[in-house]
Amino acid sequence: MSSRPEILFPLFGAITNLDGIGPKTGQLLSEAGISRPRDLLMTLPFSGVDRGQKASIRDIVPPAVATVEVTIGEHYPPATRGRPYRIHVTDAQTTFQLVFFHARGDYLAKQLPTGQKRVVSGKIEVFDSVAQMVHPDHIVRPEEAMELPAFEPVYPLHAGITQKLMWKGTRAALGLAPDLPEWIDPKLKAKHEWPSLQQAFRDAHTPEATMDLSPHAKARERLAYDELFAHQMTLALARAVARRSKGRISQATGVLQAKVLGALPYAPTGAQRRAIDEIIADLASPMRMNRLLQGDVGSGKTLVAFMALLAVVEAGGQGVMMAPTEILARQHLDGLQGLAASAGVNLELLTGRDKGAERAAKLARLASGEIQILVGTHAVFQKGVEFQDLRLSIIDEQHRFGVNQRMELGAKGEAVDVLVMTATPIPRSLALAQFGDMDVSILDEKPAGRTPVQTALVSTGRMNEVVEKLRRAVTDGRQAYWVCPLVEESEFIDMTAAEERFKRLRAALGEGVVGLVHGQMPPAEKDAAMARFVSGETKVLVATTVIEVGVNVQNASIMMIERAESFGLAQLHQLRGRVGRGAVASTCLLLFQEPLSETGRRRLEILRETEDGFRISEEDLAMRGAGDVIGTAQSGLPRFRIADLERQAALMQIAQTDARKLLVDDPKLESERGKAARTLLWLMEQDKSIRLISVG
Repeated sequence: MSSRPEILFPLFGAITNLDGIGPKTGQLLSEAGISRPRDLLMTLPFSGVDRGQKASIRDIVPPAVATVEVTIGEHYPPATRGRPYRIHVTDAQTTFQLVFFHARGDYLAKQLPTGQKRVVSGKIEVFDSVAQMVHPDHIVRPEEAMELPAFEPVYPLHAGITQKLMWKGTRAALGLAPDLPEWIDPKLKAKHEWPSLQQAFRDAHTPEATMDLSPHAKARERLAYDELFAHQMTLALARAVARRSKGRISQATGVLQAKVLGALPYAPTGAQRRAIDEIIADLASPMRMNRLLQGDVGSGKTLVAFMALLAVVEAGGQGVMMAPTEILARQHLDGLQGLAASAGVNLELLTGRDKGAERAAKLARLASGEIQILVGTHAVFQKGVEFQDLRLSIIDEQHRFGVNQRMELGAKGEAVDVLVMTATPIPRSLALAQFGDMDVSILDEKPAGRTPVQTALVSTGRMNEVVEKLRRAVTDGRQAYWVCPLVEESEFIDMTAAEERFKRLRAALGEGVVGLVHGQMPPAEKDAAMARFVSGETKVLVATTVIEVGVNVQNASIMMIERAESFGLAQLHQLRGRVGRGAVASTCLLLFQEPLSETGRRRLEILRETEDGFRISEEDLAMRGAGDVIGTAQSGLPRFRIADLERQAALMQIAQTDARKLLVDDPKLESERGKAARTLLWLMEQDKSIRLISVG
């Protein structure tokens, strides 16, 4: 069954098949992402207008919408051009005016003849103590008043599309909504009291009161669940295929791991041990590993990753660890070299800078298996990079890599196991939306020996004081980061902000004390500036957010974040995690510009209250929305038309559990419910995943 089921054909026809939608309107709708009746059904109203008929406009408090029956009085055409056309009308208790701009008198005389009755509906406002209704939304004869909806849905609009058009279009599309076999688990449907799909579309498009527009209204909840369930079915199918694809069995002996653990000055945390055990079990199984290691800043992901790499070396294979930038790759190398030496393992770095004979020699050592662990940037993807026996790929900072790159890396070796590490605590619902095809290990404890970071909020009005304090700290031998604001989505403007701050600090603190890095610098200059800071030659590093990910300088104990209110919470938390890595007590100053909005202050206070990245990310999600938390540009988050990841997070969890269970019970989706679920996948345009069923 690899073509769309016939029962869905009407919903996937041209939008111009619907009554009242011609080619021109069809074009406008398709620009708004509505090209078929199905898209109209999936575009729900976001608010509504009470059009219940009142006896008089006296029953409402202006400005508000009123629907009343009136007797048409005198017409007053405009005396001069540009003035409005006014018509006096009387309801059961009072008189008011209907006002029209740029109106044709003959048309209005025919539409609203003096002495006749009409029902008008529109917004009543008071202007110069006269009540008026400007351009009524509806004018009908009393016998047609029944056709006006008592509560009229209001749709999101796009240039050139009117509410009237959306109303007519959605009514026509509702007429096409078929009665489909049910794919939701019957117990779940009964528990939530959800209507059938057909009824849900009807109820969602004909709300009777404001409460019917809430994401928790039964009809909307059902439609959101369908969308999330289809998405989780796709991820579950991808996961099932990945698990069926044969992995390599890498049986660790524990010899090298024991050497490294013996050389460490501290014992791993319980969370680290748990994650290591989960990964080693995955490596030893015949199925391919596809695991996400999610740990807060400083939770000790590097040690867990290195243990996994040692496990494949113990089994006679090779491992690779990839970082998004050269700075981070070098830092992984620095962090791992000591550990590798204590285990007697051969570890090397490969980046785009390796050239000529040196590169050729490295590649030869890699192909012969002499290099057991390779650390690198995406240069390890390049042609000519061949491993003798690659068993494990570790990708650092996942969200820079999409699902496609995960697959590409997997193709490098024979059934390579994949471990993805992210230091961005992602709220549970988003982690499920983005990484639902993966198994997850979470590091939620801090290793011993880490000092908490003191966080303070300071207004930019006290900038001189702040710089003076910084001067004293530098004199005492401390090092500091100074992160400049994200001015807008332009690296050039961010760069100007960083360069300005650099000049001012250099003037205040002296030549040679302050360094600068930003996204527009050539990589070599950036690395050199970083290296001077790492070695302690410069004491203050002015930077844009390039340092957000992974830079590790033990001696740096002060983090200044200018215009902190312009950053996301998760990002501020990441930046703060750059300090507090040594034994010195560290501080993070959040410099904000007055006046700070209520939510702006609340957000910064959350950072002052807690260092728990997961709690911070949940708060961030509640305040800013999903796209912003992960950064929409590189989020890899699916776009849902109805489901709301912030408000319906619990539904995502249920959808994942249910999708995985259905596939365990019915892997080929051949039961009655399985076939219904296939129809859902077609309806939600997840047909790519239907091909995954046939792969199995």
